[in-house]
Amino acid sequence: MRLLPLLGLALLPALAMAEAPWGTVDRSIAPALHQKACVACHTRMFGGDGSRIYTREDRLVNSRPELLRRVAFCNARVGAGWFPDEEGAVAAWLNDQYYHFKE
Repeated sequence: MRLLPLLGLALLPALAMAEAPWGTVDRSIAPALHQKACVACHTRMFGGDGSRIYTREDRLVNSRPELLRRVAFCNARVGAGWFPDEEGAVAAWLNDQYYHFKE
């Protein structure tokens, strides 16, 4: 019975080092994907360059898993046709550029 809590403690370092929900992705492809599929829609919604969607106070995304889900939702909504690794690349890039979620 005492082994279970010790096992949980032993796994904590592995969990801390776990990959982001998007895995290991090639972020270098993200700017072009974002430009092609996201910018026009976000500009229609918010004007300017559309980046206010990421920085507004009442934003819908508040964690890395939510960010990946939102990118997948938008991919489906606009019919971008991205594969999961492309969704992950865009989510990772957006996190680097705007969100800065650590966990």
